[in-house]
Amino acid sequence: MGIFRKSLTPEQATQKLKQYCGYQERSHQEVQQKLYELGVWKQDHDAIIADLIEGDYLNEERFVTAFARGRFRLKQWGRIKIRYELQQRRISEYLLKKALAEIQEEEYAVTLAKLATEKYDSLKAEQYMVRQKKTLDYMTAKGYEMHLVRPFLEDLVRANRLA
Repeated sequence: MGIFRKSLTPEQATQKLKQYCGYQERSHQEVQQKLYELGVWKQDHDAIIADLIEGDYLNEERFVTAFARGRFRLKQWGRIKIRYELQQRRISEYLLKKALAEIQEEEYAVTLAKLATEKYDSLKAEQYMVRQKKTLDYMTAKGYEMHLVRPFLEDLVRANRLA
């Protein structure tokens, strides 16, 4: 015996999704998933999404910029991780580039330096090669580019060995 859910009318679903999108920015994929969860007929999906776009509840460009800014400033993710997460949400290449352009170079470099220094300093008990490797692994897991992390880390190691 299966469990049958009562499906919502398109009007009811639109109201629910207006609240859902009003709470925080959403991607088209998240709204599509929510429509499935609400049990809305597939044939009604496009019309509901169009209504949300027309009412400015759903704006993918606004979503990607908010997502990129938020993940960078709050979670201190690097560009690689942000790009990957947006690709998982099926965001176009054009919008991906636009979102990543929101991150200022100077702010990015400062955050990279702060995170790498904090991680390196937290591993004082380790030998310097192990500290360097663990810091590099941490930074790449956060989504920072290897070609930016490695030179900074080498300078950090050099400065610590001289001190």
